[in-house]
Amino acid sequence: MEVRRLDEFAWEVPRRGGMRVPGRVYASEAQMGLLRNDPCLEQVANVAHLPGIVGASLAMPDIHWGYGFPIGGVAAMDVDEGVVSPGGVGYDINCGVRLVRTSLRAADLGRRLDDVVRAVFSRIPTGVGASGAVAKLGAREVRQVLRRGAGWAIDEGYGDPADLERTEEAGCLDGADPERVSDAAIERGAKQLGTLGSGNHFLEIGRVDDLRLPDAALRLGIEADAVVYIIHSGSRGLGYQVCDDHLALMDRAMARHRIQVPDRQLACAPIRSAEGEAYLGAMSAAANYAWANRQVMMSLAERAFLETLSLSPRELGCRLVYDVCHNVARIERHRVGGEPRKLCVHRKGATRAFGPGHPALPPSVRDLGQPVIVPGDMERGSFLALGTERAMEATFGSSCHGAGRVMSRAQSKKAGRGQNLVDEMRRRGVAVLAHGRATLAEEMPWAYRDVASVIDVMEGAGISRTVARIRPLGVIKG
Repeated sequence: MEVRRLDEFAWEVPRRGGMRVPGRVYASEAQMGLLRNDPCLEQVANVAHLPGIVGASLAMPDIHWGYGFPIGGVAAMDVDEGVVSPGGVGYDINCGVRLVRTSLRAADLGRRLDDVVRAVFSRIPTGVGASGAVAKLGAREVRQVLRRGAGWAIDEGYGDPADLERTEEAGCLDGADPERVSDAAIERGAKQLGTLGSGNHFLEIGRVDDLRLPDAALRLGIEADAVVYIIHSGSRGLGYQVCDDHLALMDRAMARHRIQVPDRQLACAPIRSAEGEAYLGAMSAAANYAWANRQVMMSLAERAFLETLSLSPRELGCRLVYDVCHNVARIERHRVGGEPRKLCVHRKGATRAFGPGHPALPPSVRDLGQPVIVPGDMERGSFLALGTERAMEATFGSSCHGAGRVMSRAQSKKAGRGQNLVDEMRRRGVAVLAHGRATLAEEMPWAYRDVASVIDVMEGAGISRTVARIRPLGVIKG
């Protein structure tokens, strides 16, 4: 794979064969040294073949191999000439991150940390097929969730209406069409609302230990040494089923639309086709389910804190800082070659990072830029950042989403063989509870890049500004 250096933090995969645009990868020299022979670069080139793609096929520094698109990939398609691809969103539609602040300081938890972790673990079901956080919903209620998103959860008593102003798209995508969601997906979603899932999903209790932009942090409600919690989860089995259903439809439709792709995992359809519109309606509905899911879990975690520490809501001071998604496709307006164009921007393992002043941002953060929440591994922590004007120019308003795997799940399990992983994490200063040893083995810190190296590339490239670092204290996993 030929890769040319553009500057200190950007590299180009030149056009070849049927590529319509070049690839562009954001990475340090050390990161690119590890990526040169990685199949994820071939995926960057493959995405560049898709009809209607504009600018470049982009990849963030947390790039790794995914289904069709690389995880960490961004691609923008002209709405009138381009395609939408479920592989550019992923199976876990609107997998995202929610950051919640409290009025507690780390010393306030003290010896009660283990009690709080256990209480959260008991409140929020984890693991594959987890259910039972909310009484099983009927099909009609699930469709209400799909239509209304986080607003449905708030009306049911999970959170406060003010949370919507601190949630991307106010927790509800326009264009959601529950009728495009299959009965099988509805059934899977009926019992999983308010559940964490497995894999890389987690709820992490952390401590703010480094403020890089104190004024911006204060505006967002973040203070040094404050206790916060981060929820990383998505649309659960419902989103998976939506992706599976529409991949099958698009695979059959490509011949009729005379679309050829270098990898069948890039199955797609014109945005302005029946298949494209059906997928966007179903995907938006699944995204709304994910926002409702995180809204419910935020409230369940708050109740666990309140009961365990015998605090009033005012004493605990829970408040949503922001909620972002990183697996979604949206219709947006961006400038391409100096001209405004309407685009369908796929972000798979990438976070929206609109710059200051963007009208899509709520008034409370509009002058700052969009908050970007970047979780790392269970030891080295997570970051809060802000989008920039440079991101609007270079990446269609997109930034990284996490640390990025450097080991397969099988390799990580092998590295942990014979170890007591819970004790190992406690030795590293983090209390962990997990549904099963296998998930914990897959998610140990050695399986991931140091997220600080990812953040440094985004900051160096001018794509985002780092506000604060958060160190883990306790984690629950699937």
